[in-house]
Amino acid sequence: MSVLVYAENWEGKFRKSTFEVVSYASQLAKSINSEVHAITFGNILEEELIKIGDYGAVKVYNYNKINKSNNQAIAKIFTEYQNFSVFIFSNSFASRSITPILSIKIGSSYVSNVVSLLDFNNKTVRKQSFSSKAFELVKINTEKVILSISSNAFGLIENKVNCNIELLDTELIGNLNIESQEKSRGKISLSEADIIVSAGRGMKGPENWHLIESLASEIGAATACSKPVSDSGWRPHSEHVGQTGKAVSPNLYIAIGISGAIQHLAGVNSSKVMVVINTDPDAPFFKAADYGIIGDAFEVVPKLIEAIKNFKN
Repeated sequence: MSVLVYAENWEGKFRKSTFEVVSYASQLAKSINSEVHAITFGNILEEELIKIGDYGAVKVYNYNKINKSNNQAIAKIFTEYQNFSVFIFSNSFASRSITPILSIKIGSSYVSNVVSLLDFNNKTVRKQSFSSKAFELVKINTEKVILSISSNAFGLIENKVNCNIELLDTELIGNLNIESQEKSRGKISLSEADIIVSAGRGMKGPENWHLIESLASEIGAATACSKPVSDSGWRPHSEHVGQTGKAVSPNLYIAIGISGAIQHLAGVNSSKVMVVINTDPDAPFFKAADYGIIGDAFEVVPKLIEAIKNFKN
């Protein structure tokens, strides 16, 4: 019973989420005295591919002529690995596009938002449900299973092994034609961020966002916003977090001038620690937060930035 993991890359580089799912797969394989193989797509340098071995994968199959955006082709490639019984994916947008297709093709169970190792004896696994407000114990009733690991739920565990790299020049064309892509550059990815500084209409306008960006810069954080902010055009929609935006699970989430509507909380309540800054002591966010500051963001944030700078010096 071997374990196969999808090692997703971004323009030829692996991110934390990839190493996290390989770490998960490695620990899972150890529990059944098995090994981990990985599949990745696109043109990737050997020095980058070898990094997968740092987290326990003994073999990496690199399909260098298949674009990672070609979900149909990727799902078809995975179906050729019938000798594997457990397929591990991250919770990225690309993975969520592939896993349902693959599940149908191989007749497997599919469990998303997984937060625990699969118990092979009882064939059960724990996952987040109800917008991360509850946990669910899922019983697997098929021979094969696909697991999508919740972001930041498992962590990185180094387990260096000799990693064999196999380059494959298979070419497949899917039915979906991607004409163009718009990519955010020069910013920390929200899905990868350990710290996120997010703000809402309490900032009163886009001209005041330099405070948010300055704070984020000082602590190495990604920036995010509430839905009303992105809908108003103050910030790009790529920064919108919440039920209808991106779901995030950083170690630290700082919410500034956000009331804490249930739709917003649904996308951020997997955060390890939440800090809220708001002038309204009755703001719903305070009930969900670990720490709260009742105060004006235009007074609190500059003092916070100054305090961080002094601490760093």
